Amino acid sequence: PAAQRDRPPRRRPTATTGLPPSPPPAAPSPKLDPNKFQICTKEYSPMMLSLKDIVPAPLNNIHARFILLDKGKITMEGQSKTCLALVADETAAVLFLLWGGECDAFQPGDIVQLSRGIFSYRRNNLVLRAGKRGKIEKDGEFTLPYVETPNMSEIHWVSDPNNPTKYVQGNVISAYSR
Repeated sequence: PAAQRDRPPRRRPTATTGLPPSPPPAAPSPKLDPNKFQICTKEYSPMMLSLKDIVPAPLNNIHARFILLDKGKITMEGQSKTCLALVADETAAVLFLLWGGECDAFQPGDIVQLSRGIFSYRRNNLVLRAGKRGKIEKDGEFTLPYVETPNMSEIHWVSDPNNPTKYVQGNVISAYSR
């Protein structure tokens, strides 16, 4: 009929344009429930542990923030100097081992941030330390609430009967930390 004649002729698609075919439209992204998922950013931000939650392990996985309360005398071990310090946060205290230049760089009252630290035995002392893979940085001075007990270095740790690769608190070595 007459209405069909007035329409412009249909064009058929040709493959001679040289352009790649258009991709199919993207599916809408699902909504994430913030209670079920943690949104990751480009910068890795590990979860900070309270000192009362640390457990001896041969892993550099402790991220914590604490105040340096007291620092022992510096001793030489071969070419390196070391010193033990008492550190604490609002939940517990622990002995912290400083190495080399760290012994001079940190003073009582300094707030310290530890990344990738390790809590393990060293010369029969259970100490928190940065180790070779960890890092410590000064993060302020004198403005962190703290407690001095329990001292996590004074707890006797025993193998977990359900998982021998982990430790659980046995008994407290020092009456002061009860």
